[in-house]
Formats: sequence, C-alpha cells, structure tokens
Amino acid sequence: MSWPTPSAPFEGPLAGIRVLDFSRILAGPFSTSIMGDLGADIIKVERPGTGDETRRWGPPFADNGTAAYFYSCNRNRRSLTLDLKDIEDQRFAQELAVDADVVVENYLPGATERMGIDAPRLRAANPRLVYCTISGYGSKSRRASWPAVDFIIQAYAGILSITGPRREERVKAGVPVADLAAGLFATIGVLAALRTAQQTGVGTHVEVSLADACVALLVNQGMNWLIGGLNPEPAGNTHPSIAPYQAVYAADRELALAATSDEQFRRLCEVIGRTELSEDVRFRTNADRVEHRRELEALLEERLSSGQAADWVARLNRAGVAAAVVNTVGEALQDPDTLNSLVTSASDGESEFPQIRTPIRFDGALLHVRSAPPALGAHDGQIRDACATGSGGRSGLGRRNAHEGES
Repeated sequence: MSWPTPSAPFEGPLAGIRVLDFSRILAGPFSTSIMGDLGADIIKVERPGTGDETRRWGPPFADNGTAAYFYSCNRNRRSLTLDLKDIEDQRFAQELAVDADVVVENYLPGATERMGIDAPRLRAANPRLVYCTISGYGSKSRRASWPAVDFIIQAYAGILSITGPRREERVKAGVPVADLAAGLFATIGVLAALRTAQQTGVGTHVEVSLADACVALLVNQGMNWLIGGLNPEPAGNTHPSIAPYQAVYAADRELALAATSDEQFRRLCEVIGRTELSEDVRFRTNADRVEHRRELEALLEERLSSGQAADWVARLNRAGVAAAVVNTVGEALQDPDTLNSLVTSASDGESEFPQIRTPIRFDGALLHVRSAPPALGAHDGQIRDACATGSGGRSGLGRRNAHEGES
C-alpha cells in the first residue's frame, strides 16, 4: 500500500513530507498545523462518529455545527476515521505509517501499544520514521499516568502562581500556553529529526511534555529563583525587573508602555512633559524605578490621563519608546496590518472559513493556507480507494532521493 496523493499540489519547504497525525485537542494539532502550513501532507486520524474532542468544544460553532475551537488548529489536512481498537483498522494505520515521514501522537501511556501504533513497532517497519510523542508530564515522570490539561499544567509549572492581579487571585494565561509551547517545541524537534533522518536514513523518537514546555517558559522568572532565590508573585502587568513596563490609563482607555533603559525613560519624561522625573533620585536608574514603582506609576497615570491613549502611543513611539493601545481580540484581528498578513480564509470545498496563518515568512512570502479544517471522515473514501489501488506517489522529496546513499 502506498500513501495516497493529495488532490492539490503542496507548496512550502516541507512539500513532500508526509505526516500521520494521531493527535487531538490542541498541542499535537497545533504542531501539525504548522507543518501543514509549511507544506507537509497531513492525514489526521480520528475516531469514527466522534472525532477530535474539540469539534464539540463550543460555543461558538460554525454553521456546519463544528466548534470554532477545532477550526483554530486543524487546517491543511485530510481527515481519516479509523477505529484503532479494530485489528483491520490498526493494520491500515500501520501500513500508512510505513510510507510516512512523521507520526505525531498524544495518547496516555500504554494506549499506542494497545492500538498497535507505538514507536518501536512503527519504527521497526520504517526506520526513517520520525515519531513524536506529546504527553502531559513525560514518559519518565512519576506523574506519567496522570491526566493533564493546560490549566492544570500551568498550575504545576508555576505559571499560575505568577499570573494575575498583584497579591490577588491567581489567573491562568488567557491562551493555553502549555499546549501551545508543547506544540511549538514538538515542531522544532520534528524538524531537527527530519534533518537527521535525511542525512543518516535513521529516524528519531521525539518527546515533548506539556509540563516540561511550560517550565521552559519560566525563563527570566525561573532564573530569578535559581540565581537570586526570588519566588515571584503575581504582579499584574508590571515587570519584576523593569520599570516602567506596564499598562496605565489614559483619558479614554488603557495603554501599555515600556521604557527598558534610562535613555528611554528620559524620552518618556520628555513626551509627557515631566522632564524632572528622569533626574528624581527615586527614578534615576532602572533599579531605583523598580524600587519606587508604585510612586512612578501614580505620577505617570496622572499625566497620561490628560490625553487620549492613541495620541500618547503615537507620540511615544515617535520618540523611540515602545507603547500600544490595549486592544481587544477583535480590535487586534481587525487591525490593517493583521488583516493584510495573518488573517486569511480557506475553503473546505463548500464554505469559506477564516484562519490565522502561521506567522513565518520566507523571502517575504507568507505561508499558504490551502484548505480549511475538514469535516470528520471527509477523506475516508479518497484515502482508502487510493491505497487499495496503489495510486499513491510522492511529490517533492522522495524517500529515495531524500537520502541518496541508501541502497
């Protein structure tokens, strides 16, 4: 059996790379969406009848009854339904994996072995295969068998303890950062492993956990504890090491500003007409401003409240001080720069659906969103018929010409 050829030619640096995606929810599909945007051919395997859980995670729902959540990270792929408890469907999945370059899965430990799609089995049949596992806590963790969702991982990794109003309720990040970070790290790992496979002919088992990815996001906050013993607390929109670096109110709405050097603070003071503040002993250096953050915040807000946020933002940026109006999601997505670059539409063959592109450019060109997230099982017939007749074939990099020395 050979891999079924997609109906439309693919473009992008991963054209010709075949990805068999057993993942669902967010981290895995987010990763494979990036690969699809880069040109890879993705076959998403879903449970018959129900499919990916996020198809039902609404409201809101599209007119076809599919949740908007599913549309966020399942574009540029074909949907194949397989019952992986059924021995024949297991064999079909195994045969697809023989001609795949990448497999992605995020099942609980032991599940892939029961379904016959575990890394040792598939890599034995396809030594070049890059097999990517995305888990909650990692296969070597004492918590490997524990259920994991983004909110719980944010709590475990310490993110929840430092997010929210100052000394008040802990608040999760407004987007699922653990899932998204795991998806990004998984993509990086897969791309590196593909490079190795093309050079050596041998694949790799890539593993990323949500917990490890979320801990990795602690960056400066983590180092503040590792080096300085400082256990961060929620600080609202302020920065633990820089001031001013926060949101403040103008006359009409909030704006965010950041003066990350003494020179930028001096320019900020000039723009707001309070030049004496840059010479005030409380605010001369960044360390001084961090220590007297509350006093500085009150003085800045007193002055900024006399004008409109957009006017201040324009003046500050012209002076080389970073600032922005605090947009709503809707305002951000309707901004001309966003609309002209990241927001696009894709078709499922019947309807058009909005999509947010992967924000990578190659020689100035945006990545192409070829198709909207598919209906459950939309490509069952196409894939099974093509496999039955052997009408597969590889576009772009072939298995042979990806590693010329193979005999």
